Amino acid sequence: MERLKIALIGAGQIARTTHIPNLKKIPETEITGICDTRIEAAQQTAREGGIQHYYGSHVEMIEKERPDAVIICVPNQYHCEMTMSALDMGCHVLCEKPPAMTAEQAEQMEKKAKEKGKLLSYGFHLRASEEVQILRREILKGAVGEIYHAEARWCRRRGIPGWGNFTDKEIQGGGPLIDIGAHVLDSALYLMGYPEISGVYASSSSYIGRSRSKGLMGTWDPDRFTVEDGLFGFVKFQNGYSLEIQTAFALNQKERDRRNIILYGSEQGASVFPLELYGEDEGCLWDKAFPFSAHRDPHWALDRNFVMACLKREELLVKAEEGTYVQRLIGMLYESAESGVPVICGASLSGKL
Repeated sequence: MERLKIALIGAGQIARTTHIPNLKKIPETEITGICDTRIEAAQQTAREGGIQHYYGSHVEMIEKERPDAVIICVPNQYHCEMTMSALDMGCHVLCEKPPAMTAEQAEQMEKKAKEKGKLLSYGFHLRASEEVQILRREILKGAVGEIYHAEARWCRRRGIPGWGNFTDKEIQGGGPLIDIGAHVLDSALYLMGYPEISGVYASSSSYIGRSRSKGLMGTWDPDRFTVEDGLFGFVKFQNGYSLEIQTAFALNQKERDRRNIILYGSEQGASVFPLELYGEDEGCLWDKAFPFSAHRDPHWALDRNFVMACLKREELLVKAEEGTYVQRLIGMLYESAESGVPVICGASLSGKL
């Protein structure tokens, strides 16, 4: 059996709890090493994950282990740097989301991957879920019709992470939009087919994060809270269609966690979480449910797809140019929220994938 030699850059939570266990369930993979600038963290994660080699430098690891691919699990600030370096050293790359800090960085990463003839993908795992994939097939069959409006929501009541760098804009690039909101935004755009962007209008809030210090996901320092705790935006596409994004770490809502993507089509409507379709037949309205559509772990499905794509057995699910599109839209939403005015997309920023 042909196996993919794969190494991990970054030994934090996402590597320990998600990627390493996933890769161990995929027979076609061999984990050759892990690195972290905190070499003691790399050593501990290697020991826990049964990985023989650990390093304090990704350059040393790649030079010695010669992996076919790497998974990048470092803070957002370092995504571009690590990705560009790994591509230059001849590796396929799966980088955790978001792609980068800016659209310009994402474009550089996409260009580098094409120059080197390597695959570049991102950790947008929601689109690997069975719900999204089933709905995608329905859309491609024409069952939903023209999707003229979508709502993408991921809002927590008091879900500001009390660990890591999630409240540090300099390291993360933003708060819930670039973290959890990026997932629902990506899947909504994937289902809509990436229409050309016309413009965006957004607002953001930081009332809760800067006035409190404790929530359902730990504690934080309000004096060092430099990201938004909520962002709400509207996107208009050049074909006249639209999308609404609502995302928050902390919001005075009833639910602990509210996540969904809702599509409004000319033939049917749809909810993704849970997966449901809404239509009519000769004036009779009906709803269709998929009660057994959520048994597959989307994190595992995305990791497996990356491995299979590197081995040329499957088409890559999350492509570099799609990541660039999402990063560009995230940047426009932040720009509008900070400036207080709409951001109109010029010809240089539009164009279908």
